[in-house]
Amino acid sequence: MDTFTDLACGDRAPLVGRARELDRLDALLRRRRAGTGPVAVDVTGEPGIGKTRLLAEFAARARRQGATVLRGRASPGDGDLGIPFQAFADAFADLDHGDRTGSAALAGLAELLEPVPASGPVGAGDGRADGVATGAACADRVRRIAAALGRVPGPGLVLVLDDFHHADPASVVLVDHLLRHPLRALVLLVLARRERQTAPGLGSVLARAADSGGLARLALGPLTAEECAEGLAAGLPPGPAREIHAASLGNPLYHRALAYARTRGGEASGTGPVAVFLDELTPLGGPERALVEALAVLDGRATAELLTAVTLPGPVDRPASDEALREVTRRDLVRPDADGRLLVLRHPALAELVRGTLHPWRRTELHRRAADALARTGAPVTERAPHLVRAATVWDPAVAADLVEAAERIGAADPARAAHWLAAVLALLPDTPDHRAGRWQLMLRRADALGSAGRVAESRDLLHHLIDACGPEDRGDPADPGEQGEQGNDSGGGGDDVGLRDGFHVSFRVGGIGTAELRTSAVLLCAFMERHLGRYPEADALLRAELARTPGPRPDLRTRLVVEWGCRALFAARYPDVRPVLAPTLDDARRRRDDAGAAEVLTLAALGEAYLGETAAARAHAAQAAALTDAFTDGQLADQAESLVRLGWTEVFLEEYGTAERHATRGIAMARRAGRPFALSQLLLCSAYVHLVTGRVGAALGLADESLAVARTLGGPELVGFSGALRATVLLHARPLGDPEALAAAEEAAATVGTAEGWWATQARCLLGHSVPLARDPHRVREVLLRAGGDRDLSRLQASLRPGYLELLAGAALATGDLAEAERVARRALAEAEPLGLPVQLAAARRAWGQVLARRGEPAAAAEAFADAARQSARSGATLREAHSLLLAAPWTQAAGDGPLAAAQWRRGRRLAAEGGARMLVDLADRTRPVPAEGGAGGRLAELTPREREISVLVAEGLTNQAVADRLSLSPRTVESHVARVYRKTGVETRAGLASLVVRHGVGGGQSLRG
Repeated sequence: MDTFTDLACGDRAPLVGRARELDRLDALLRRRRAGTGPVAVDVTGEPGIGKTRLLAEFAARARRQGATVLRGRASPGDGDLGIPFQAFADAFADLDHGDRTGSAALAGLAELLEPVPASGPVGAGDGRADGVATGAACADRVRRIAAALGRVPGPGLVLVLDDFHHADPASVVLVDHLLRHPLRALVLLVLARRERQTAPGLGSVLARAADSGGLARLALGPLTAEECAEGLAAGLPPGPAREIHAASLGNPLYHRALAYARTRGGEASGTGPVAVFLDELTPLGGPERALVEALAVLDGRATAELLTAVTLPGPVDRPASDEALREVTRRDLVRPDADGRLLVLRHPALAELVRGTLHPWRRTELHRRAADALARTGAPVTERAPHLVRAATVWDPAVAADLVEAAERIGAADPARAAHWLAAVLALLPDTPDHRAGRWQLMLRRADALGSAGRVAESRDLLHHLIDACGPEDRGDPADPGEQGEQGNDSGGGGDDVGLRDGFHVSFRVGGIGTAELRTSAVLLCAFMERHLGRYPEADALLRAELARTPGPRPDLRTRLVVEWGCRALFAARYPDVRPVLAPTLDDARRRRDDAGAAEVLTLAALGEAYLGETAAARAHAAQAAALTDAFTDGQLADQAESLVRLGWTEVFLEEYGTAERHATRGIAMARRAGRPFALSQLLLCSAYVHLVTGRVGAALGLADESLAVARTLGGPELVGFSGALRATVLLHARPLGDPEALAAAEEAAATVGTAEGWWATQARCLLGHSVPLARDPHRVREVLLRAGGDRDLSRLQASLRPGYLELLAGAALATGDLAEAERVARRALAEAEPLGLPVQLAAARRAWGQVLARRGEPAAAAEAFADAARQSARSGATLREAHSLLLAAPWTQAAGDGPLAAAQWRRGRRLAAEGGARMLVDLADRTRPVPAEGGAGGRLAELTPREREISVLVAEGLTNQAVADRLSLSPRTVESHVARVYRKTGVETRAGLASLVVRHGVGGGQSLRG
């Protein structure tokens, strides 16, 4: 691994990867034996990257090939005052085990490398060090050693010198001589060193040799995550293995040390691979080691002033401090960052490893110093908090206030850390009656942070504990929350804000909150968590009980309880249960001038009505909600992020794609800034769906990928399953026809939701039906839809989406040969679509009917049905659906006898699909590329080359020569030449004539896009 790797692990450390590097070394040895290769190899790399282990493996290989291999190492004390030729002498010491007697030349070399007694003091012209003459005497010995090496007989000698950045000057002179005067003997010199710790003199020697071809360079880079997981930490779960690889930056020694430290926390610190790092710290003096330890506590990055303040809390001895900094920098333990403003440990993992070896009291003291030093410089509380939380051992109200403030500030960006800081405060908070209210508020804050961090079940458990701690309340009859409309304090929205944000994110001030308000906030947050976990009955019971208690919740909180109750019902596909309660709740919010509460109720009602297919009512509610929402600032909007989610999805279901995208785009930006991960995931998904339908498949896939990634951090099988299912649908259109990835993704999504029966789970199963190849497995498509829909009319599915699923069900019936069932389903789709007034859903019904007409042998009627579906799709801007419909229409239009129109439909459909990135539709279109018509001038189109035909089609679509050139990446002059040849071959003289010819005798044909 490196010098200190061998000290801890020897050559038994695993060799991972490096096959290419070993092959290169083998090749260099073969070339050297043939007398053609360089005389030396320079192996470089970061500490721990595996230089020593690589050379040990190469040495073993070389021995197996018959070479004599000697290994030596330069030691840290060898530099300017060390023993001359120490690395070479260390290598030839191996001869003591038997090689010396086997070769007189080698024995003589060993004697030349032995120390010579000093004959006088060190002088300017004939310096001496450690009893061995340098200067002229050294030069003479260099020549004699080189001559002896040149007489080495046999199959060759491989000299492996490790840690050569520590080499003494005499060794550098000898290497320089060997590189400038290559030996005739079969000697290969292999040097391993750290670039940053190499003296300038050695660096220049090696650079000159590399330039002249006498030296080969071999730089070792990081290992891949797969190599580390398989060879260095086998048995680790994938998640921790990825985290360790990221922390180690692919450095094998750091990877092994981190894996050891993180998985064997109960063992003594500084053992196993971690001991390697301690060995390198051993030579440091007290001030130098203190600097490294302080920098580790500061997470491996600090200014020199802060580092000095933490290391030396008293009066600073500036010269001593500067000398210590120079020393740790010289040893490459500490480096300046890219800007030169900060000092950093040479590897990020060093901070964790060094901290783990510190005695707890020492670690605590350093964190206390760091917190004090940062406070003196006016650092923000978020920068001080990591040290405060590690230094605090007893209750301190000031420290607690700082940690709570820090958690509030960082909660949006790092909720997991905020939850950790709040947990630290709770752990030290005295368990006394006068601190009870503060404890409950901190518990609520921590539950909020835990939910944002994706630890939903943990948040729910904490909230249950908090609700129990708040004590029992008098309750009325919990059967009907609607009966409690006028109960409770009529304080409106006044008082402290204990409102809900993002459906779960609670905001309140620390003082002045009563137990009842705090309990209600806990119930709201807990009900959201229960809903996210798919526990709809539990959420329902919590909300009903809170709404029914006496005295009732404050009116503004009651509004939010009703909205959350409605969300629970909506996601459980039971919106009619809450429908009667919403009107009085909305009236109450308006009477109190609670615009935020009114917007919450309106978006819930809009989405519920859209779900049921009551599009007129949904539009009215959505328009009112949009008017309120658009007037909110981003800060106000952040407090009701889930309301914006409901508004965006309502507009999607109403096929108002422009306004849906506008609201989703604003919401995504807000959710990123404010830290609303649940809303972010759904808004990304909403935007992805809009991009897909409107023909921007590439962008849709990027949004869907991000949505799924966020959903996975939050957990919750239904959210993850629904996100995965919609991503699979986007993937289906983005990938080539027949690509199995989309079906695999859809299968995984459906499996994720398990047996859940909520709205998201149902949609995940239905979307699987779109990914199953209809021509290959129509029975499975039908089975998936009937399971989700409950019966042959799919009556359990969302009414505003049902015609689209009925279209798919009709296609499955036709694929199984059941024309009668297909006709029944298609008629049902038409009957369901007409009252909705939604063009895209009407288009789906018309496509279903067109398939039936085509099977009945009525091409003209089928062509008209598909063409009408294209027109309906275009009305809503559903470009992808328009392209689909046109490509379905083209073959039946041609079959009905209108070849030019069929060609035009095919071309437009393919162009829309290609421009939108819908690779599947493009592939299907290309499978049915029509053959040019024969006869007259049109027959001469067959004489055109493929490029000429391609240009003719673009000219027929009205593109100029420049536009054609841009589209095909040609020069305008090339396009002009092609057009001129087309004119000659077809006999036309104008662009209008060419366009007419292409339309009259153009390409046509097609087939069902379901395959």
